[in-house]
Amino acid sequence: MKQFWSPNSINKNKAMVENLQSHGVITSDEVAKAMEAVDRGLFVPDRSYAYVDSPLSIGYNVTISAPHMHAMCLQLLEKNLKPGMRVLDVGSGTGYLTACFAVMVGSEGRAIGVEHIPELVASSIKNIEASDAASPLLKQGSLAIHVGDGRQGWAEFAPYDAIHVGAAAPEIPEALIDQLKPGGRLVIPVGNLFQDLQVVDKNSDGSVSIRSETSVRYVPLTSREAQLRGE
Repeated sequence: MKQFWSPNSINKNKAMVENLQSHGVITSDEVAKAMEAVDRGLFVPDRSYAYVDSPLSIGYNVTISAPHMHAMCLQLLEKNLKPGMRVLDVGSGTGYLTACFAVMVGSEGRAIGVEHIPELVASSIKNIEASDAASPLLKQGSLAIHVGDGRQGWAEFAPYDAIHVGAAAPEIPEALIDQLKPGGRLVIPVGNLFQDLQVVDKNSDGSVSIRSETSVRYVPLTSREAQLRGE
């Protein structure tokens, strides 16, 4: 995993964001503002490691991605995270990135997280409630986290301008493409042993264009039972 700064050099959220900017990972003011507003320290089990550029275990054979991966995904989706837009976060984990999405789309938009581990859903809601930036959006209803199989998306609020998947699928789930709005973008890791972060753009005629952004290593997008077994 590529690291952009040493573990001991960062202990504050703002400094973490500034480092991502200085290394060219964050290039947009909107992404920087969202990541500054949502303190990553509220969303990890051990706050002393919150700002280290490394994935961290959050239990249940799941990790929270490294900050530079979150920043990269926010940048890739930025044009589809304008105020009033709708975003789906599959495998929402601790709720961190879902909260960033919610801050970007604002109170007129909608950010939906789907996570198949009920305990993570419960803890992620508590994490969000502790965030000054995200808590009002949760209370108001424009941000919500649901227990469900993210491979099926979340049809209730489809179609989405942006869909992010935080686990690697062997192939892109058809349900997620179906729930993507024309002009929308899906960012998803695809593969088994070797994985690529794929960017899927839906064209106005419903066809899709797919490109690979970079090689990645994510936990698998699988069933709750297989996840808990570590498969």
